[in-house]
Amino acid sequence: MRTLKAAVVFSALAVALTACAAPDEAPKTAAAAVDAGADAVKINDGPEQNRIVPAKVDAAAALVPEKIRATGKLTIGLGAAGSGSPPLAFTATDNKTLIGSEPDIAVAVAGVLGLEPDLQNSSWENLFIGLDSGKYDVGASNITVTELRKQKYDFATYRKDNLAFEAKKGAGWKVTGPKDVAGKKIAVSSGTNQEKILVEWSKQDVANGLPAVDIKYYQTNQATYLALGSGQIDAYLGPNPTAAYHVAVAGQTEIIGTYSGAGDTLQGLIALTTKKGNGLVPALKAALDALVASGDYAKILARWNLGNEAVTAPEINPPGLPIDGK
Repeated sequence: MRTLKAAVVFSALAVALTACAAPDEAPKTAAAAVDAGADAVKINDGPEQNRIVPAKVDAAAALVPEKIRATGKLTIGLGAAGSGSPPLAFTATDNKTLIGSEPDIAVAVAGVLGLEPDLQNSSWENLFIGLDSGKYDVGASNITVTELRKQKYDFATYRKDNLAFEAKKGAGWKVTGPKDVAGKKIAVSSGTNQEKILVEWSKQDVANGLPAVDIKYYQTNQATYLALGSGQIDAYLGPNPTAAYHVAVAGQTEIIGTYSGAGDTLQGLIALTTKKGNGLVPALKAALDALVASGDYAKILARWNLGNEAVTAPEINPPGLPIDGK
C-alpha cells in the first residue's frame, strides 16, 4: 500500500532532503502562507505516467554543445537509489519504474532540446561522481545551489527549496513568521536544518515577550503524524516536498506556511546541475524558460502537489548557500 510506504520513508527522507537544501537571490524574512490545493491533487504512482514531452524548441536546442547533440540523447543522473524520495523520485507500484517530479522535469527538458532522455538512477554520492566523470550530462535530484558546489558545477534553477508547516486539515491558522508559532506545540526532526530554524524562532519569540515554541521530537514520522492527527501537536515542520506528498496522499492535513530552507536571508533554490564549464547550462536554462512559458512547467509541479515551490524565472548560478553556512 503506497500510503504505508510513504509513511515508512518519511523519517529518512526528512534528513535526505535537508542535506540537499540551499538558497537563491532575494532575502526572505517570513514564511509565505500557502494553499497546497490538496483537494484537487491525486498522485498517480503507477508505472503509466503519461509524462509531458514537449516538442523541440529550435532556439534552445541550438545551444546544446555539439558533443552532446551528436549522441542524440541527454543522460540524466537521479540520486534516488533505494526507497527513493516521494514525490521527487521514487519507484512506481510496479517497484521498478522511476517516477516523480524530478524525472518529469528532466524528460520535459530533454524534449525541448530535441534529445532522447536517458534516466540513470544512482546513489547520491555516485551522482556527483558521474557528473565529474562525464557519465551524466546533468543531475536532476533535488540538488540545492551552494557556493561550494558552484566551484565545480553550473546550475539552472527550477524549484524553490522550502520547508513547510503541516497541520491537521481545517486547523484555521497560518504561519508567516515566528510570532505565529509562539506557544504552539511544533514537531521537528532532531539534528535537521528545520530544527535549527525553529529553535531560532523560539528565541526570537521569547526576546519579544512571547511564549517559547514547545518543540516536540518523535522517533519516526509515522509517530509524528499520529500525534498530529490526535491533536497532541499543532504542526510539524519538515521538507516541503515530503509534506506536499503526505498532504496529497493521506488527505487529512494541509500546508499552513512555507519557509526557505536557507533561512531568513536567502531563498533556497533547487537546480539542474552540470559539470562546470561544459557549455550545457545555457541550453538547460533555455529549456526551462520554454517550459515556464508554455505552462508545462506549472503542470508538472502541480501533478506532484509542488506548485508552492515554483519559480517565476529560472536562473543560471544564482547566489547559493554560503560556504560558512552563515
